[in-house]
Amino acid sequence: MMNDAVTQYISGFGPEIQARLNALRALFHEELPGTEESIRYQIPAFRIGKRHLYFAAYKKHIGFYPVYGLKELLPEIDDYKAPKTKDTLHFLHDQPLPLELVRKIIRLKKEK
Repeated sequence: MMNDAVTQYISGFGPEIQARLNALRALFHEELPGTEESIRYQIPAFRIGKRHLYFAAYKKHIGFYPVYGLKELLPEIDDYKAPKTKDTLHFLHDQPLPLELVRKIIRLKKEK
């Protein structure tokens, strides 16, 4: 279910960043039909069972959290791991979004 606050959050960015955020949002809804989306900690959140996955736009990247407990994907997420954190990925704006990786993360989080 789309949430007006998430739409408003996304609309606060330029067209290129909006397109990237909307691609992530669409992927969540594709993988989690009927998912509850909201704003938590002032960023978009998507409910998976009792937990949430989050993304947020910044000047140079989109942050994606949390990604702990995904040992199966360590080689794939290594290139995106944020410095000094163990559960955050950074998707730089000057690189394509790794949508298939995000899809795998959503599916694994859904199974856990």
